Amino acid sequence: MSERIPTYQLQAFATDAAGAVEVFFPEYGGPKPTIPLHQPYRGDYYKISLCLRGTAEVKVNLESYHVTPGCLVLATPDVIKEWGRVADDYETLSIFFTRDYITTHNAATGKLHFFVAPPTHVLPLAPAEAASIAASFRFLQQKYRAASAQRDNIVKSILTSLLYEIGALYEQQPAGWAQGKSRGQQQAAAFRQLVQAHCGAERSVQFYAAALCITPKHLTELVKQVTGRTASEWIAEAVALEAKALLQNPALSVAQVAAGLQFTDQFAFSRFFKRSTGLSPTAYRQAG
Repeated sequence: MSERIPTYQLQAFATDAAGAVEVFFPEYGGPKPTIPLHQPYRGDYYKISLCLRGTAEVKVNLESYHVTPGCLVLATPDVIKEWGRVADDYETLSIFFTRDYITTHNAATGKLHFFVAPPTHVLPLAPAEAASIAASFRFLQQKYRAASAQRDNIVKSILTSLLYEIGALYEQQPAGWAQGKSRGQQQAAAFRQLVQAHCGAERSVQFYAAALCITPKHLTELVKQVTGRTASEWIAEAVALEAKALLQNPALSVAQVAAGLQFTDQFAFSRFFKRSTGLSPTAYRQAG
């Protein structure tokens, strides 16, 4: 029995591909993954989808979203995902790709704030916007399926263009969503990504500062300056989120959740959880 939230590789979705894959464009009506997507999980990939018809319910970091036609859905690595009700006629244009596929030797991604820290994971689009994104998706799909010695470079180039198009849509949202990124903002975003990936095992500011090759004092100052919250607060929030997701699994005892999150014992975990959420782990389960 796992006491950690599972992380799935892209290969788990590309069921009809042989060997490791870096990019995958699923066929509508094709084979479905056998992994339990109705339970909390993480992925080591990015996924961008445009809903064409039907509806679905999805949670990202325990925040609920209702997906309807014209909604853009962005799943980034390490966030906790969980799919609820999905209508039988739910249809999307989707692409999966690994971290390295688009970021290796590609400076463009550093200019796209939404790609690093999305302000929302489900973005409703106006009809004209949805039609434009759908056209870009279908062009990408066509080139993905075409036999060419340069297919990988062609697909990567079109995908980068799609990311810029999506980035422009995010920038049109209310003030406070999109921001230009200074060096400090880039480091703060990198810190938050590291926290999402490692909070289940690492809770010290020193660990994240070392990973970013800066001092704990500098990390604390820049995160506070950029986000208005301390590094320790971000870490505690991420650990509490991880704990909430694990506590949703009735097969895990509180002691098992505590052990999975590297707490010394159940009592230390319970004190942390109540300090972070205002409820004991048992009370949180009963309230849910």
